[in-house]
Amino acid sequence: MPHMGIDVGTAATRVLIIDEQGKSLDSATVEHPPFTTFKSGWVEQNPEDWWRAASQGIREVLARRKVPAEEITAIGLSGQMHGSVLLDARGSVVRPALLWCDQRTDEQCRGITEKIGLDRLIQLTCNPALTGFTLPKVLWVRENEPQEWKQVHKILLPKDYIRYCLSGQYATDVSDASGTLLLDVGNRRWSGEMLSEMELESNLLPSLYESSQVTGTVSEAGAAQTGLVKGTPIIAGAGDQAAGAVSMGVVLPGAVSANIGNSGVVFAATDRPALDPGGRVHTFCHAVPGRWHVMGVTQAAGLSLRWFRHCFQYGLEEENKAYDHLFAEAAEAPPGSDGLFWNPYLMGERTPHLDPYARASLVGLTAYHNRSHVIRSILEGVAFSLRDSFRIFEEMEVPVNHVRLGGYGARSPLWRQIQADIYGHTVEVVECEEGAVFGAALLAGVGSGTWPSVDSACAAVVRVAHSIAPDVASSKKLNRQYQAYRSIYAALRNIYAGLARD
Repeated sequence: MPHMGIDVGTAATRVLIIDEQGKSLDSATVEHPPFTTFKSGWVEQNPEDWWRAASQGIREVLARRKVPAEEITAIGLSGQMHGSVLLDARGSVVRPALLWCDQRTDEQCRGITEKIGLDRLIQLTCNPALTGFTLPKVLWVRENEPQEWKQVHKILLPKDYIRYCLSGQYATDVSDASGTLLLDVGNRRWSGEMLSEMELESNLLPSLYESSQVTGTVSEAGAAQTGLVKGTPIIAGAGDQAAGAVSMGVVLPGAVSANIGNSGVVFAATDRPALDPGGRVHTFCHAVPGRWHVMGVTQAAGLSLRWFRHCFQYGLEEENKAYDHLFAEAAEAPPGSDGLFWNPYLMGERTPHLDPYARASLVGLTAYHNRSHVIRSILEGVAFSLRDSFRIFEEMEVPVNHVRLGGYGARSPLWRQIQADIYGHTVEVVECEEGAVFGAALLAGVGSGTWPSVDSACAAVVRVAHSIAPDVASSKKLNRQYQAYRSIYAALRNIYAGLARD
């Protein structure tokens, strides 16, 4: 009984088909055109590019006939969170989507907080108003592009635009909806109070489901464009972070993942909507009914290394070889990078600073340092930034029983060891490193009845491949380095604010 997962990433869309043992049967990845940046902090993509990539990827895997379309039992969806997909009454895209990393909405965030009050806002949505979230983006369009706003009939999230193109249905799930600032996260429903305060009609929002529920089926038009069979069930799915956690078996309280993609996320499963009064970490619904998660976010984690590669790596055009070369160079420098620090704030920062104006910095540079020090400091700086989330979890009394790594940080032995040393925990890597698209396929299997629950699906197919313990000496040294790292933002914060005013 094959199940299909579709994940709409920032750089590409991936399609994966798995069997009931969790084995990959076929897959395809189709890149998107680069996102556009008209101004510093403005980041947009055209949702129609996601649909072109998704439909092409589906056609590719079906054309190979490893899995006939009629054998696919269900389709699960995942994707980048927070993006604002605005459709008119005909279902056409009104304007490009503002992405998760778009930082233009600081004024709208301050307006939301002033109108509602921070304490009440966290009571209503479990989260503060952040520039990455969907609601501030919607308000920005309403305030700055009134002609486009007049056309808006429905507000969707990125993966749910693919659902609409496949089925004609407007639907989302509670995990992805948690990042809109319009969900009553504790009660897993749209917040009437937030809609009223923001003067938004409830019919602008899609129907809401738990992640493994069926939201509709492939339509005749969806089948014609993809080669899927009309009537194939489409499961609600989850935002990429919750789906990625499912793919690693991070579903029970005490389970934690540290995932390094373009952004970096530390994700802890909980049995309650645990709150940080300062809003430094997000509290969202999990893809498992009756569970939630807390999540700290570094905006530019893997993006830091990608930025360095694009700016300073010469003569190596093939991506995998380029990164292998970077990791090999980094290994030449000692733990602690001989006192060199990287603060990875290329896109502002969420956890713990909630500062869209924060900027990246390389601190402690001397004539003694070379490229290997700089590259290693980037790997360590990203891990230091993610450690901030572990520190907040401890304050919140959120248990951390085991840590599983995902994304770029799971693929490099050096970065695995650096993370173990900096987090102070043994870290695990699972056998299947497909990430969110694998989680989406597992949710499709739950929704179609292959497994009775998300817990049972994870127990059946998620297996640990490697465990990496902290090196005692390196961990002790990096713990001292972390204390120094924490002081850098405080020393530079006023400079960042001044640069933002210029």
